[in-house]
Amino acid sequence: MRAVQITELTGPDTALALVDVPEPEASHPMTPGRGVVVEVEAAGVSFPELLQTRGEYQLKPPLPFVPGSEVAGVVRSAPPGAAVAPGDRVAAFCGLGGWAEVAVAPEHFTFPLPAGLDAAQGAGLILNYHTAWFALALRGRLAAGERVLVHGAAGGVGTAALQVATGLGARTLAVVSSDEKAQVAREAGADEVVRSDEDWKAAAQAWSDGGVDVVLDPVGGDRMLDSLRSLRAGGRHVVVGFTGGSIPEVRVNRLLLSNIEVVGAGWGAYVMGRPDVVREIGAEVGRLAEVGVVRPVVGARFPLEAAADALRVLDRRRAIGKVVLEVA
Repeated sequence: MRAVQITELTGPDTALALVDVPEPEASHPMTPGRGVVVEVEAAGVSFPELLQTRGEYQLKPPLPFVPGSEVAGVVRSAPPGAAVAPGDRVAAFCGLGGWAEVAVAPEHFTFPLPAGLDAAQGAGLILNYHTAWFALALRGRLAAGERVLVHGAAGGVGTAALQVATGLGARTLAVVSSDEKAQVAREAGADEVVRSDEDWKAAAQAWSDGGVDVVLDPVGGDRMLDSLRSLRAGGRHVVVGFTGGSIPEVRVNRLLLSNIEVVGAGWGAYVMGRPDVVREIGAEVGRLAEVGVVRPVVGARFPLEAAADALRVLDRRRAIGKVVLEVA
């Protein structure tokens, strides 16, 4: 089968190669002997894959390896008792191996593709939407009627967070870096949008009558201080990632004096050994998709052989919604 491998740790321009490799066996390291084999139609492109081309991600398989953590396509085979069967259209998280014509995912990480979603949307369903649900509902304890500020709101995690927050009954303020991204955030369901080069802290405080309840932050960097200042007493700043490139530090006296929290939301580290939590989150995301709240925003689409171009979109911070490789 055709696949893209990372062959060296030199960045997206030179690290990738399109190769022919044997098809994978119907087993997965997370669930030996119980892998779901998927004929891939689309594969997601995410920040971890960009980091992997430089050897900067915590998961460091030996070279060469096929990256790609999430796919959508048609089930070729499934173990007995699985929730999916051959011929089903699914979205799946495989961890590695997704940038190929055939991939294998654990049974508990494979979900029926909700009605109305195409393969490209399915390829953006698990990593972003499971992260958003985990960050907002489980870690951020978001309740109906609360107000959420979302940084990077036109990206994959950002658009997912806007929709999940809406599904939880909250109102959302999107922070974006351009007018084009503002339009994407509005189409994703944001109640209000503000530019990151404006005084978004003041806008957030005015919009929320003094302070938001939750900040969801996949960006990091120098935004964190004003994010903490935008919280009301009892508010939660949920850390999802650092796409801005730098990891901020916090003076903890600010947390004490303002009665606020900084909460880590490391979805992968939490769920990998908890299949029941994976299924629970999958059911909730699926429910929101069935009622029309969850609709993954797909931005740039590339053929498999142009995977380097897809990574460059992320590297240059030009991603809008989910970047996808179309395989079939």
